[in-house]
Parts: sequence; structure tokens; C-alpha cells
Amino acid sequence: MDAFLAGMAILADPYMIGIILAGTVLGVVVGALPGLSGSTTAALLLPITITMSPVAGIAFLGAIYCAANFGGSITAILINTPGDPSASATAYDGYPMARRGEAGRALGMSTIASAIGGIFSVFVLIVAAPLLAKAAYSFGPPEYFALAIFGLSMLAAVGSSTGIKNLMVGAFGVLLATIGLDLMTGVDRFTFGMPELSEGLGLVPVLTGLFAISELLVQAGRLQIIPERLGLNAMKLPSMADYRKCAKAIGLSSVLGTLIGILPALGATTAALISYNETRRWSKYKDEFGKGSIEGIAGPEAANNAAVGGSMVPTLALGIPGSATTAIILAGLIVQGVRPGPHLFNEQPTLLYAVFASMLASNLIYVVLGLFAAKLFARITLIPDAILWPGVLILAIVGAYGPNQSLVDVWVMLSFGVIGYVMRRYGFSPAPLVMGLVLGTMVEETLKQSLLIFDHNWLLFFSRPIVVALFLVTALSICAPWLMRAIRGAVKSTRLRAAEK
Repeated sequence: MDAFLAGMAILADPYMIGIILAGTVLGVVVGALPGLSGSTTAALLLPITITMSPVAGIAFLGAIYCAANFGGSITAILINTPGDPSASATAYDGYPMARRGEAGRALGMSTIASAIGGIFSVFVLIVAAPLLAKAAYSFGPPEYFALAIFGLSMLAAVGSSTGIKNLMVGAFGVLLATIGLDLMTGVDRFTFGMPELSEGLGLVPVLTGLFAISELLVQAGRLQIIPERLGLNAMKLPSMADYRKCAKAIGLSSVLGTLIGILPALGATTAALISYNETRRWSKYKDEFGKGSIEGIAGPEAANNAAVGGSMVPTLALGIPGSATTAIILAGLIVQGVRPGPHLFNEQPTLLYAVFASMLASNLIYVVLGLFAAKLFARITLIPDAILWPGVLILAIVGAYGPNQSLVDVWVMLSFGVIGYVMRRYGFSPAPLVMGLVLGTMVEETLKQSLLIFDHNWLLFFSRPIVVALFLVTALSICAPWLMRAIRGAVKSTRLRAAEK
């Protein structure tokens, strides 16, 4: 209780409130800018957080994460271009509403649904993360190895590309994690004679390159595309009848988004898309979807913001990132010298509750911003790309060079910018690479430790019940698409035979 009260006390600190406010405003701004997602911005600003205290740095990144998901709905509704990938489903009904002159009503519902989903998930985070961490105390290196393998198996669901492509990219990320000095043998691996790579690839330049620089290259090919922009002449907010109509969608999607967020690697975009389908399934007004249904806004927005808190549960409790953005936040913790995982709840509980408090505050702040400053944030989309993206490039170079003051890191960033661009060009998502890079180190270290414990008898993995359970869950998660396809095929064959009779 003392740690909880000490963590919540940051809300009485003007400096911390300023940090959270700055992160929230920045998150809404970048969320509203097509191309600059929350993960891109978090990677770009990660070097800045190194100069802050751990609490302030993680609170800043957490506020950006919360607000960017909401900010993406602004452009999804106004110009049919989601500022953040998690707002993709919002555009299905948000833009038709805006074209009917109901942009204010759509933005108002997006704001309230986002806040309810986000606040719900923070309370789940406060309750679930300590319980999960307590259970993790029974974990040893073999259990953590099995857990990391499970996290890697979930890569099939990350990003927009196919499962096989995601697994290939994730495996490449695991390979990249082996660069540097092997602490058990003292051998440098894949460093090509560069001492700067002895400690492995820096997370900051890799993340900045994959997200910021690759997005810059993508946007450079779209300079001639001018999206249609709709005005906000009258900010008519949703009525009580609208809120009553959407109550079931918001409640269902908040729970669904939190649960999906807790599963490693799925993230807010997956939560929003699944929630949109489920909202339509359970709605009394199915025919309105795709034509300007306010429920079609409430469901995805509640889900994608609920997934934010949900994805922080495995990130903080187990050190397994729940999404691409939480992988960056995890990197921020590591850079700050904070060890994520169950020990964090005993060693630095105040930091954890401060993170919870900052996320709660961010959700409350963007309610005010969304309801009273939507017209202002909508004007952000008028920033010329010729000004925006050169600024991003400068920040990226400074951010990559700053932490170690090494030009090698700048070249690493630029190289991964090109790699990220080529991956996107040919239908590969960069997000699994980040997950593979973060989890790859954990896989290698825990595998070596486990084999030492088992005297190199790998069959002893199957003598640990938790390991066996995690291996089974991993196998099911990999085989699930084929199993579901086989079940649907069997059901269809049964129905055809019954129809023939």
C-alpha cells in the first residue's frame, strides 16, 4: 500500500504532471499525423528519456503510447487516413460520419470510448501485473526459455503481413540478437572487427531506423498524394442516447482489448480489428456498419486503448513485450538500468505504480484535449511534409548519435531504415524484427543457463510441468490456423452431406 500511495503521489508533483502533459499532447499530435505512429515517436524520443529519471522517462513514453492511439482517430475520421495503425478500423465508420457533417459527434465518441477503454485497462494492469509477477517467482531459466519461445510464436500475429513472413522476420531478429560478445565463451560474433558492436546492436538506433527512417522513405514516395480534408464547422458532441447505444460496445471492447493486449505480440491494431467485427456481430444495427455507425467508432477505439494497458502487463511482470511500442518502452527500462520482470515489484514498486498513475493521468488529460481541442489538432494535418520529415531525419540522427556518441550507431540506424523500407516494400512488417531482437537475447541466455542446469540433457526440459504447459500452448498457437481451417472444412463437409440427404 505504501508503494501504491508513493506511486500515485507523482500526480501531486508539478514536474511529473508537466512530463505527462507533454507526453500526452505529443502523443495526440503524432497520432494525428499520418505516418508518425506512437511506436515511431517512442523510438525517436527514446534517447531523450535517458537524461530523465527512470520514473519520468517511462511515464513520458507511457503517456505518448496512451495518447497516440487516440490521436490516430482524428485523421481516421477527418481525412480517412489513420494517423496510427490502431485507428484503421475507426476509419470504416468515422469518415462516413464526417462526410455527413457529424465529425464532432464521431470525435466525441472516439474520445470517450478511448478514455473508458484506457482507464479500464489501467485498473486491470494494477491488479493483474502483481499477480502475474508473483506467479513468475516459481520460474527458473527453463520456464523463462519456454515463455520466450511462446512470445516468439505469437509473432505470427504481429503487423499486417502473413504469419509465415512475420515468423521469418522474427527469426532474423533473433539472429541479430547474437551480434556481440558471447559472455559464456568470450568470443566476438558478427562484429566484423568493429569494437562498437561488441556489446551488440544498440536498441535505440535499430528502433529509430526501423520505424522513423523507414517511414520517412515510405512517405517520400507519397508526396504527390493529397488526402481529402473535411472541415469541423460545428462541434456537435454525442448525445446521451448515443452513449446508451454504445454502452455495450464500449464494455465488450474494453474487456476484449485488454485480454488481447495481454497476449504477447498482438497489440492495439489486432484488438481494434477484432473488436470491430465483434461489435458488429452483437449490434442490433448491423446494417449501419460501414455507412457511419457510431458503434463502429466506439468499439475499436475502446479496444485499441484498452490494449495499451493490457500489453503493459507482460512487459512489466515478465519482461515480455506485449507490442512493438512496449518493446520500445522495455528498451527504455533497460537503458535506464531497470530490470523488468517479477523482481521489479519487490525492488522498485514505486516506479511501477508511478507508471500506472501516469497512464491513468494521460487518459484523463486526452479526454479534455479530445473534447475541447479537436479542431486545433485537426489542423496538425496541414503541416507540409517538406517541413515535417526533414525535421524527423534530424531528430533521428541526433537521437542515434547521442547515447554513445558513435557514428557507427548512426550508420546502424540508416542501415535499418533501408532494411525497414525494403521489408515494407515487399510486404514484411518491421514489428516482428523488434520483438525477435528483444526476445532473442532472453532465448539465448536462458537456453544456455538451462542446459548448464540440466548438464546438457535437453530432455529434462520435459520434467518441468510449467515448461511442458508453455510448450503445449506454443504448439497450439502455431498450429491454430491449420486446426481452425481443418475444423471449418470438416463442419462444411458435414453440412454438405446433411444437405444431400
